[in-house]
Amino acid sequence: MSTTPLAETTRTTFRMSTSVTVDIDASAATVWALLTDPARQREWNSTLTSIQGEIREGGTVELVAVASPGRTFKLKVGDIVPNSQMVWSDGFAPMFRGVRTFRLTDLGGGRTRFAMDEAFAGLMLPMIAGSLPEFAPIFATYAADLARAAEG
Repeated sequence: MSTTPLAETTRTTFRMSTSVTVDIDASAATVWALLTDPARQREWNSTLTSIQGEIREGGTVELVAVASPGRTFKLKVGDIVPNSQMVWSDGFAPMFRGVRTFRLTDLGGGRTRFAMDEAFAGLMLPMIAGSLPEFAPIFATYAADLARAAEG
């Protein structure tokens, strides 16, 4: 059984970052398959209302999160290393940019460490930080959902 997800948020004036880590009793390939298939994400990811697009190098993903039901996020997918890492990003530096990085580490014995970090940075962050949700509980839910799906 997976460990309990550990999520935390750090803030400075022009940067906010939330990260989560959980060890999952499943191979990196199993976890990767869940992360990169939008149709399957709708089955296991309770933090999403909808997701569509192509999770591949250079692809674009459009998603609506439960925490922001009135907004569709259009994210660019890149820096893919299969079964290991990918990055989703949105926005324009230096005004405001969000970058979410997914990492998988093979722990051996059929176990994988899942880590996800999302950093928001830019000159506009101080003006909009108060309107952003508290990401740590959302990330913990996401990681727990992923672990349950991978282990099931």
